[in-house]
Amino acid sequence: MNVEVTEPVPRPASANPDSPHSQLALRRVAIDTWQENVAFLHRDCAVYRAEGFQALSKVEVHANGNHILATLNVVDDDAIVGSNELGLSEDAFAQLGVANGHLASVAQAEPPESMGALFRKLAGERLSRADFGAIVRDIAEHHYSKIELTAFVVACNRDELDREEVYFLTDAMVACGRRLDWHEPLVVDKHCIGGIPGNRTSMLVVPIVAAHGMLFPKTSSRAITSPAGTADTMEVLAEVELPLEGLAEIVRDYRGCLAWGGTARLSPADDVLISVERPLAIDSPGQMVASILSKKVAAGSTHLVLDIPIGPTAKVRSMPEAQRLRRLFEYVARRMGLTLDVVITDGRQPIGNGVGPVLEARDVMRVLQNDPSAPNDLRQKALRLAGRVIEFDPDVRGGDGFGIARDILDSGRALARMNAIIEAQGSKHFDYQRPALGALTFEVCAPQAGVVTGIDNFQIARIARLAGAPKVPQAGVDLLHKLGDQVAAGAPLYRVHASYPADLEFARQASGRSSGYTIGAADEVPQAFVEF
Repeated sequence: MNVEVTEPVPRPASANPDSPHSQLALRRVAIDTWQENVAFLHRDCAVYRAEGFQALSKVEVHANGNHILATLNVVDDDAIVGSNELGLSEDAFAQLGVANGHLASVAQAEPPESMGALFRKLAGERLSRADFGAIVRDIAEHHYSKIELTAFVVACNRDELDREEVYFLTDAMVACGRRLDWHEPLVVDKHCIGGIPGNRTSMLVVPIVAAHGMLFPKTSSRAITSPAGTADTMEVLAEVELPLEGLAEIVRDYRGCLAWGGTARLSPADDVLISVERPLAIDSPGQMVASILSKKVAAGSTHLVLDIPIGPTAKVRSMPEAQRLRRLFEYVARRMGLTLDVVITDGRQPIGNGVGPVLEARDVMRVLQNDPSAPNDLRQKALRLAGRVIEFDPDVRGGDGFGIARDILDSGRALARMNAIIEAQGSKHFDYQRPALGALTFEVCAPQAGVVTGIDNFQIARIARLAGAPKVPQAGVDLLHKLGDQVAAGAPLYRVHASYPADLEFARQASGRSSGYTIGAADEVPQAFVEF
């Protein structure tokens, strides 16, 4: 199978300001500024004084026929950058593609072309398709500073986007990056809006659906604020950072893959926006829809099953809220030519028993192996979602998908397909029966006898992150009880694994302030809002 890649049309660079006094030697400054280009000039630099630069102003850097825009930082330490040098952060340096010491020119940058549209949005105006196209191109090309990005994110969150603006934003995000074409009429995907620890259903849905014969090229993200993403968990089992040509070959042979999507450069503006949305904890419906659907359309998907969990500590906490979000997703998907099936699921608690890459990989393999100790909630949810994807097959009657998915899992065909994908991507040794977990542990116990009436998704995820997940794959939280379970006073509710004493102590302190569990009477367990 050959996947066709459509590249965005680059805009021409501005004129190179190569005046003699602006030539400086480039220096790679080993600082990760996370999706922002940052330049460093010494306060004693002649160019800094002559050009009238100020800290946090925007500068334009040219070298070897390439150019970038960057936010200026001023330094006083020769160890960071000398007075005859121009320092660049990791991402900025990589974009220019030159060696240390290469001569570069630097000058005051003109404001991004879309700044007028941004100011209008800040004033509460409705923007046009062309406005969003201009803003998103500037964002994708790193023409916006973090301050300007924050202004755009907050403006869209505060005044909210109407549904046509959400479509304009989604379309613009697709247009500024690569777009894949698998040359098949049915290319499926499955996505969850997030917020539920565990919930590693994609690693089960992909082998089930691929074994059915449908094309399922799954590219996933790494965790940013969660204890594990699909790519983090799959990386416990196999390599996930693969070139696009290699992925296409795996998809051709096995009808599916489970890989990190970062190398594909799909909807790159979304990655930049996430760098400010996540620290601000802003995840407005419009921005969520544009983020998810732009990635799916860019990846070449034609059909998508979308999981919206509802629960007291989920992203979506009521059925009316879920239905409003469903309608917005359906409107934009229809405008983008994407067939969408929205599934509302139980988000009252984590899905599966493990929270953290190794623990979640253990749960996935237990389900695939039909192990009696496999978490049943993970198995049942994965089967329901896989069934809905299978029902995109025109030869499958509505309602038959669940039974087909169950037969594929029970027969071992899903396990065989997963093992084949793991081998093709580059297998890593993993023993799901005796997984290598963080050796430092402590247990959180029930303060009283009763029934588990509540599990705080956010707090359990936070404790797992403090224990080291996902950067330390062996770290995380192993849940020993779920909603409705009867527990005795002093019975362990969950076990925390860490590899470093500091991480263990951070997690211990967080669980001491709030365990994330509520113990009460059986009639206090909240009912699920589920619409399968």
